[in-house]
Amino acid sequence: MSKKRRIEILGVPLDKVTLEQAAQEVERMLDEGNTKVIVTPNAEIIMAAQKNPALKSAIAASDLILPDGIGVVIASKIIGSPLPERTAGFDLMVKMLKMAAGRGLSIYLLGGKPGIAEEAAKNILSRFPGVKVAGTHHGYFDEKQQDEVVQKINEAKPHFIFVGMGAPRQELFMMNNRHNINGSIMMGVGGSLDVFAGRVKRAPTWMQKTGFEWLYRLLQEPRRIKRMSVLPLFIVKVLIKVLTERGNK
Repeated sequence: MSKKRRIEILGVPLDKVTLEQAAQEVERMLDEGNTKVIVTPNAEIIMAAQKNPALKSAIAASDLILPDGIGVVIASKIIGSPLPERTAGFDLMVKMLKMAAGRGLSIYLLGGKPGIAEEAAKNILSRFPGVKVAGTHHGYFDEKQQDEVVQKINEAKPHFIFVGMGAPRQELFMMNNRHNINGSIMMGVGGSLDVFAGRVKRAPTWMQKTGFEWLYRLLQEPRRIKRMSVLPLFIVKVLIKVLTERGNK
């Protein structure tokens, strides 16, 4: 992705792309053939990156950085460089699965509790006939087991690797292993494997389009309230930064 099409919010880069443009970028990556990394930072991840230099570096070094979250879109308007739309990682994953089904490509699902990736794979095969599942592995492994997981992925030779281990772990895993994994497109998908496994329901389309998916998720999982309280702090931090920069001019 051209660096000219990138903006920065609190020092974290984001690509100014629509969902369709992101899918076209994935097509281009496939044609290139070498290992690529896609990340989908939302407000919570951008805030976490302020205190986690390794996460911030991992995002910045990624090949495609999608703005996943209405808060990020609002912040882009505040800084005067509006993003065209919220580009949810789940939606791009669906596009990539359709791509895989149409072209007979293989996928690898990495993440979730034991059994989740297998359930997700079963449902994906039912929903997207033509997709080849090269392998699955849960996300409950430590650093000592990481090399073994990477070896299994390389033996499976998938075109797409969907990594659902949550931030910052999935971003750090992908960036730390991008030179160890051969010729795949890796994408951090957070809790998307739980959705495909049928363990979590996604918000109705109208809530997704109007920016209220966060509310649906909060109603489903009230324990997320502490995490979601980051959003107003994020907006305030962006406003303060913009006002400070204007005051210094």
